[in-house]
Amino acid sequence: MKKMLILIVQLGMLSITNVTAQVMDPEEIQPESTYENIHVRMIYSDSLSSSFVIWVKNEVPAHKHNHHTEVITIIEGEAKFKLAGTEYDIKKGDIIVVPMGTVHSVVTTSVIPLKVLSVQSPIFDGSDREKVY
Repeated sequence: MKKMLILIVQLGMLSITNVTAQVMDPEEIQPESTYENIHVRMIYSDSLSSSFVIWVKNEVPAHKHNHHTEVITIIEGEAKFKLAGTEYDIKKGDIIVVPMGTVHSVVTTSVIPLKVLSVQSPIFDGSDREKVY
């Protein structure tokens, strides 16, 4: 998964070199292909941050990011989100701040996949995602 995320980020960076300011309707952003559990679609990245729309059908195992902060906005779906040992019920419109080094995970509880906007700073290249067992 880590190698796949790095490849996705690198490929995405190639396609955004000439991106200008834009307005997007998050409900219109769709996955580019079928997927088993998790699908990540980069929508923007520069040297300071990376923005992704992420779909989760089942779960994202516990992990942490050693060098960046993540801010997550729920676009669709519902889930149980575990953040620093506390479990939260999350739904459309909720915003989650995940400070650097904080263990977090998610289990989708809705029939539809969880769909989130994830903004990560500084730029996310996949190298600081550490699984927590």
